[in-house]
Amino acid sequence: MIEVEKKFILTLEQEKSLIEGAEFLGEKQFTDIYYDDADFSLTTKDIWLRERGGRFELKLPMNELLEKRVSDQYRELDVEDDILAHFGVRGISVKDFLISKGYRPFCEINTTRKKYRKEGFGIDLDSMDFGYSIGEIEYMTEDESKIKETTQSIIQFAQKHNIDTNAVVRGKVAEFLRVKNPTHFQVLINAKIINP
Repeated sequence: MIEVEKKFILTLEQEKSLIEGAEFLGEKQFTDIYYDDADFSLTTKDIWLRERGGRFELKLPMNELLEKRVSDQYRELDVEDDILAHFGVRGISVKDFLISKGYRPFCEINTTRKKYRKEGFGIDLDSMDFGYSIGEIEYMTEDESKIKETTQSIIQFAQKHNIDTNAVVRGKVAEFLRVKNPTHFQVLINAKIINP
């Protein structure tokens, strides 16, 4: 599956408009632990390896260049064998692979997420333990050729709710690094993975 998503900083009015009439899917709390090595060899390629609830997930970029990017698109792998196959490894656990490659946690974030569905779109309202909140509108597709069309429909959906679709919004990991690890944050700016 390909996740196409766009993040927003929402006012209370925008949030209210967005979730009005939406189906509430639930609220959950989770901890994400992100991994990379000392050379930032994953994150400087926009590859995000995380552990959530004891399970590993790998997000692989399908994005355009940062300057042209309108939404974020990632192919998500959440089966250990698939994650290991991406790295050309077999026969060990992801945990053992991390140790063997020197990947260590660089970010741990506790999130409270409220999930909604409206008009076919997923809506996540996330509040993080370091004082940052963002909204995300997403749509999953299996067809790579529909990414631009899907992005446009997300933008139109957001605009219906008076949300500024041109504002640059940092994801939670980028904001965490800006606040807690300026060196890693600057490395990702220099690699054109995130905006300053």
